[in-house]
Amino acid sequence: MRSEQPVRPDQTLTGPTGGADPTGGADPADKAARRAVTVFPVLVLAAGALGLALPDAFEGWGTNVPYLLGVVMFCMGLTMTPLDFQGVVKRPWAVALGLVAHYVIMPGLGWLIAHALGLSPQLAAGVILVGCAPSGTASNVVTYLARGDVALSVSVATVSTVLAPLVTPPLTLLLAGEYLPVDAGSMVTDILKTVLLPVLAGLVVRLLLGRYVDRVLGALPWLSALTIAAIVAIVVAGSAAAIKSAAALVFLAVFLHNGLGLALGYGAGKLARLGPPASRAMAFEVGMQNSGLAASLATAHFSPLAALPAAVFSVWHNVSGALVAAWLARRNSSSPSGA
Repeated sequence: MRSEQPVRPDQTLTGPTGGADPTGGADPADKAARRAVTVFPVLVLAAGALGLALPDAFEGWGTNVPYLLGVVMFCMGLTMTPLDFQGVVKRPWAVALGLVAHYVIMPGLGWLIAHALGLSPQLAAGVILVGCAPSGTASNVVTYLARGDVALSVSVATVSTVLAPLVTPPLTLLLAGEYLPVDAGSMVTDILKTVLLPVLAGLVVRLLLGRYVDRVLGALPWLSALTIAAIVAIVVAGSAAAIKSAAALVFLAVFLHNGLGLALGYGAGKLARLGPPASRAMAFEVGMQNSGLAASLATAHFSPLAALPAAVFSVWHNVSGALVAAWLARRNSSSPSGA
């Protein structure tokens, strides 16, 4: 689900200058990043299994999902510094390309996949909503593991989140409105309350109390992971009765959505001649979504069933991201050009 872990490889894992070990060695930062992207999907998968096995235990918890997402986004804000926005000024063209690719490719794929698979209105709206969400912070970690351009990844992820209140609701209305009624105005308000305000609050706290925040940065990814796991358990429990009949179709939709997003994102970087490291960053910034936000919005505006694609996406895009990152890192080590 940007869902996801607020690990900033350029800060928390590698220090202020960012970047990955050019030798490809297994340094401590590399190990920490790999541990994060390994444990997180396992934790989320376990939470989903718990929600499926004991749905009654989570009855009535759906109203807590926006607050839980707010915790995740606050943690993300705590990991941010003004340095995250410097990349926008230094390379506005690359960041703009990343944003356009993200908000064109993934929403478009969501709409096409929903039509191609003949999804029910609830599931179709859920898949499209995932596509209209901003990029996920786990993309920063896998970009680091793939020896990609971490600074570009962080810039695109940050700006896509800031722009989400202006972009996600109208895109959802345009593409999902044919399936279900979409209250774009109410969705803007929800994104402001559950995403933008918590992120800004975290950023302010980091600026004012940076010395104290630095002491707990290592714990933030795990707090975020546990919170997202709770969101997944609640979402799965809410649609447990429908999962058995729809699970295979939902997974196929998520697999196609994520896989094509990664491939087209990488292709966009190559087509724009950004270079191999930036193309890797583009792949993950396009193909990985803030599925936590999508789940929260789907639960609030559609139904628990509509949130199911976001819950599945939350698990799968971390698994696929780690696998693709490992493949790209090996390819980078064996290729003189790093392509």
